[in-house]
Amino acid sequence: MLRWRIAVLISVAIAISYLDRQTLPLAIKAVQADFPISNQVKAFLDTAFLVSYGLMYLGGGRLLDLLGTRLGYTLVMIFWSLACASHGVAAGVGMLALSRLLLGLGEGGGFPAATRAVAEWFPITERATAMGIINAGTAVGGVVAGPLITLIVLPHIHWFGITPWRWVFFLTGALGLVWTLWWIYEYFPPEKHPRLRETEKIKLLPSFTASDASPVVKIKISELLRFPEMWGVMSAKFLTDAAWYFYLFWLPKYLYDARGFDIKAVGAFAWIPYAFSGVGSLCGGWLSSELIRRGHSLNFARKAALGASAALMPWILFITHVRVEMALALFSIAFFGQQSWSTLVMILPADLFPQRAVGSVAGMVGFGGAIGGAVFGMIAGQLLDRGFGYGPIFLAVSTFHVAAFFIIL
Repeated sequence: MLRWRIAVLISVAIAISYLDRQTLPLAIKAVQADFPISNQVKAFLDTAFLVSYGLMYLGGGRLLDLLGTRLGYTLVMIFWSLACASHGVAAGVGMLALSRLLLGLGEGGGFPAATRAVAEWFPITERATAMGIINAGTAVGGVVAGPLITLIVLPHIHWFGITPWRWVFFLTGALGLVWTLWWIYEYFPPEKHPRLRETEKIKLLPSFTASDASPVVKIKISELLRFPEMWGVMSAKFLTDAAWYFYLFWLPKYLYDARGFDIKAVGAFAWIPYAFSGVGSLCGGWLSSELIRRGHSLNFARKAALGASAALMPWILFITHVRVEMALALFSIAFFGQQSWSTLVMILPADLFPQRAVGSVAGMVGFGGAIGGAVFGMIAGQLLDRGFGYGPIFLAVSTFHVAAFFIIL
């Protein structure tokens, strides 16, 4: 069916975004041969990405409400693909930081666009499943990133005289530009799709909630901030994305520093938690949708699935106390739980607010998450450079999802 094909299309875009943002963390050993990068400098580079990502997540939601999903996603994908490629011409840490900032600025529009597309194409009973498919793209990007980057960097072949790690950014940036052509051909709002008959358009129009039929033309951010639901979801996202971006940006570094992995070993094993994250994305969305189909309320279905996801996260506490094989297993559990959680949190804006405001609300929620990731990343970099080790950091992140769940309740 067409709408599920569109969910897969957007999932591929999300996969490309996670591939692009993983390029530097995975290739950092090769980059450090040219530029010395301490833990605090790495945290600064991550923060450059996350701050601009959060701001564009916020502004991107508004932009998508104004431009529409089709044109808006086209522009942000082109921008972030060129920003990714720009890493390859960096001559120092300053230029790397600028490229990370530009990459975040572009990628910040990705998930608001995905949320809008789900609101446009899917009825409420299918939204969580659709978002699960889309969010599974994060796993695909993470799984592909390690082996692909290893394949590019490890042979030490200087194609056209260019250092191998630079090709990582050129090639991954090119993938996004190719996807844009697919998007332009495939995606239209249901009522404007040129390859559908009128009767098919009527069938595909989702059964929107009562809030989607709201006569409100435009909702200002100041008005949205009056809703406790807005603050609740933003706060929860602030906490849980602090944990997620630490896993995302520091897992390769942890394996390099604390477990003695080289780039070949990271490429061989670091993809495993991402594979579990993809399963988590699908399971979280499926569980919530299945509870609704069995007659439970939307309120119960979302919270039950969120609670089950949060219950998996405290196990990360034991990472530093076990053998490397078990550490990878615990990372896999945490990635599963996190992306199950993330699928459900990302669909809440479409559940709670009118369709016209979904992009803006999703943007504000994403902004809260990005700022949480930036703040905690800087704290982690400081702790590591001051000799505290990874133990206190994993202790902290083991509590974040549980606290966020009680905020959601």
